[in-house]
Amino acid sequence: MRRTGLFLLLLAVMCLSRTGRAAETNTLTWNTTSDQVSADLHNEHLFPLLLAIAHQTGWHIFVEPEADRTVSVKFKNNDSGDALHKLLGNLNFALVPKTDEPWNLYVFVTRMENATRPVLAEKKPVVAGKQKHVPNQLMVKIRKGANIDAIAKSIGAKVVGRDDKLGVYLLEFPDAAATDAALARLQNYSDVQSVAYNNIYDPPPTPQLYSGNAPAQPSLTLDPSNQGNPCSPVIALIDTTWQPTGTSLDQFALKPISVVGNLTQPTAMTHSTAMYQTILNAIAQSSGGHTSAKIQPVEVFGADGTANDWDVALGIQAAVDSGAGVLNMSLGGTSESPVLADVVNQATADGIVIFAAAGNQPVNTPTYPAAIPGVNAVTALGAPGQLASYANYGNFVSMALPGASVVNYAGQSWLVQGTSPATAYATGVAVGTKGVNCASWSQIEGAMQQKFPVPQGQQ
Repeated sequence: MRRTGLFLLLLAVMCLSRTGRAAETNTLTWNTTSDQVSADLHNEHLFPLLLAIAHQTGWHIFVEPEADRTVSVKFKNNDSGDALHKLLGNLNFALVPKTDEPWNLYVFVTRMENATRPVLAEKKPVVAGKQKHVPNQLMVKIRKGANIDAIAKSIGAKVVGRDDKLGVYLLEFPDAAATDAALARLQNYSDVQSVAYNNIYDPPPTPQLYSGNAPAQPSLTLDPSNQGNPCSPVIALIDTTWQPTGTSLDQFALKPISVVGNLTQPTAMTHSTAMYQTILNAIAQSSGGHTSAKIQPVEVFGADGTANDWDVALGIQAAVDSGAGVLNMSLGGTSESPVLADVVNQATADGIVIFAAAGNQPVNTPTYPAAIPGVNAVTALGAPGQLASYANYGNFVSMALPGASVVNYAGQSWLVQGTSPATAYATGVAVGTKGVNCASWSQIEGAMQQKFPVPQGQQ
């Protein structure tokens, strides 16, 4: 049977042990840092296996009552997508992402809707004080001519990050109490335009190995004659680490920019690489196969897989400084930041067009930066005219595009699903259309909202 959507959270380290025959111990280990999975299972039944996964990961797992499988597998250092294929065999599965709560894993034989039996595990202990923002840090935007060093000294802070061009700074404090007190004080400083915690972004959905038919490489020709023309803008891909593929697709990429230091190239396909190819697919389909546009990868997710408002703000500015006219931000969080909003507003005031993901919860509450006025917030369709089951909605959402993309890397096919690829499709359609008719951005955005409307009742 064909696999349905593969949404995989970075898994917590888990170990499953149970007594089988005297000489056999069942073990399953997930390494979240390297995304490597090892297993040595002998006649392990499906339900105890799922129960252990629920206990260790905190997922809400539902299984179709008729589903059954006895698992006997042994492998070492497989990526998580390939491991789930081996563990679940001919069973279908879908992991539906949530933004601020455990994800839902469905295991089924026929349809996802038939996975109704909950796998109940003892509640996973909650890590005390899980941070939604970087501890002891504030972001501050100051008025032109103000002295950030004097401001920092007056509240007992250290300036640990600065962007004088933006007028945005990162302050660090000795403890949480000092941070909270400074937030209240700075809101009353006349030289401070905005102040906020440095909010954390969770990793975006990880592309997973796909067992279906491999897609053809985008049929797209690079036309260098119009490069630099406003009708062929540079697209900034603000995301994770980008990987060259060794194919003709690499010619569309500019040298990557990182605001988080030099990162090790992972072996599995990254989110950024998947978004890159999704954008090119959409450009190919909307431009007739010719474009002068190029893509500027901007890395804002660090080695731990997370990003924060400071990284994203620096990424936006780096993109603008590199000459980008369009920003693709297939990322988001639930915490609003007036400082990041100021940075986004500065970019849109300069004519930069931004597409951002609406989020995968699904709720109608805002996701940022998608909900910042002036940004094109994109949600995902699961079928024509039907919002995907995981996709956010609400009056901040501008348009809805397909939420699944199958791409190629290292001789294998990979699937990524969510509002991330929907956003990348939107970016590619907009840029491809711009290259054909050079209409104004407001005309293109308006036409896209009509062509890709959010399903009624979900706005």
